[in-house]
Parts: sequence; structure tokens; C-alpha cells
Amino acid sequence: MITVSLSYPLSDELLHQWGRSQVTAIGQFDGLHLGHASVIRKAVELAREQKVPVSVMTFHPHPKEVMKKGDYEGYLTPLVDKQDILADMGVDVLYILRFDEDFSKVSPEAFITDILLPLQIQTAVVGFDFRFGYRGAGHEHTLRELGGERMSVHTVPPFELDGEKVSSSSIRRALQTGDLAHASRWLGRSYHIRGTVMDGEKRGRTIGFPTANLKLDDTYVIPVKGVYAVRALVGERWRSGVMNVGVKPTFHESVLNPSFEVHLFDFDQQIYGEPVLVELHHYIRPERKFSSVDELITQIGNDAQTAKKLLG
Repeated sequence: MITVSLSYPLSDELLHQWGRSQVTAIGQFDGLHLGHASVIRKAVELAREQKVPVSVMTFHPHPKEVMKKGDYEGYLTPLVDKQDILADMGVDVLYILRFDEDFSKVSPEAFITDILLPLQIQTAVVGFDFRFGYRGAGHEHTLRELGGERMSVHTVPPFELDGEKVSSSSIRRALQTGDLAHASRWLGRSYHIRGTVMDGEKRGRTIGFPTANLKLDDTYVIPVKGVYAVRALVGERWRSGVMNVGVKPTFHESVLNPSFEVHLFDFDQQIYGEPVLVELHHYIRPERKFSSVDELITQIGNDAQTAKKLLG
């Protein structure tokens, strides 16, 4: 898959290189959950039928992050994860259109006439609730009307599980209440975070449970504070473990920003500075303050045994 960065207005050089007949799925696609995947799959299907490349157009940074509006709390799927998933789905080209305050004022009409049509998008594939342009004034009917005979539009209906529409907002709520089963089912995969192992307080080593302290690579949606059974990709090998997300109230009184500390089972290598991907599989318990270090040590041991059973 080729990744192409776009900014408005598009340059003649870029249009000369990338303007071609293609089927394009358009949307924010944060989460790339089962609903988003249904839109991408339809675009891939239509592109194969029409014998043209299939592309995805997304916007970065997230519009809610730029405009400081709505319920934005971070990414479910940052760009690096989005690229991996889309490549696996058979997408040929990923267009990343820079979203800033100036672009937020571009009209729906200009979005179509200055971006979509010059790129020679012959079929646009969108979700049923797709909105675009200044104040979200554009919708699927706007695409059909202004695309005319030059661009057809395919709208994908809602994707439902158990009679409920799959949505990014519901996945965020599930993560923030510890309902990993719900979040994973709607995502179609386990929720994960990426980070780099940094120097921590090294307290875990002194109590018999050494941990890798992660500095997250991006602004992720932070799950509820607590202890999780996880699998972590270290180098080229997956390892099981437990992760604590929180402020370590047994040792700290006024820390606000949560830390991410992973204890890997049967692992004693030094991995400072190395990247780690952590999949969250089960929420074990909320974070709490213990009356003594010994009580904490006992609980961590219990958490480790619970995680081993859950992870099989």
C-alpha cells in the first residue's frame, strides 16, 4: 500500500501523479471497527469489479482534535495502526488529507470540485452518516448531486451487532468502563496501544515484579484505570503479562496522568528504548490503594495468576 499526504489546495504535480480512475472510501475511520471495515470492503469489492485501484481517504489530525469540540479523547486507531490494517485489507493507496482550521472552512462544493473530481475518483464509497465540508453541511446527496456523471456514489448502511449500530463512540465508552469484551467484538480485534520502554521508578523490580514503563507513541483513548491481562509484542515474539494503567495510589497522592506498566511473565531482559505493542485482552480489576506494600505484592501475585488463567 502506498501512503500519500494531501493538503488543500492540491498541487498540479500531485494531481498529475495520483489523478487516476479509482474507487475511494472516504471517512475519518478512527477505530477501523467492523462498521468502518464494511465500508472499506465494499470499496475493495467495487474496485475489483471495475478493475481500478482502491484507495481510502482519511483526515488527520482528527477534526475534533483540531476544532476542540465534541467528545474527542484520543485515537482508537492512530495513523500507524490504520496503515497496517488497511494494507492487510487490500487497499492500494491511503490518502491522508491534512485537517486544519483553514481546511475546516472548505465548503462541501469545493471539497468535491477541488479534491475528489481532480483525483478522478470514479466511485466514492461512504458510510450512511458521512458528513463533510464546512460545519458538516455535505452528505451523500451532496456527493451525488455535484459528482454528476463524473463520480458515482455508493452508500454503505449501518453495521449492526445484536441490533445495535457499531460506532466509535460506543467503543470508547466500553474501554472507559472496562468492558473489553464489547470493545473487542465491535473493533473486530483486541484493542492495543504502542509505546517505547522508558526508565521508570524501578519499584517493581524491588518487590519481585519488574515492569516495562511505556511512553505511548500517540494520543490513544485511555482505558479505565486498573489491571489488565495482556499480550505484548516485544521484538518478534508475543509474550503474556499483566498491565497496570493508573497513578499508583499506594505510592503517590497527587499524580494525575496515568502510567502504563507491563509485567511480562518469565521475562528478564533489558528492553529500555525498545518499541512494544500491547494488546488488552481482559480487564481484571480497578486500581486501588493498598494499606501496605506487602498487601500490594500479594495482590499483584493474584493478578498474575488470574491473567495466566484468562490468557490460557
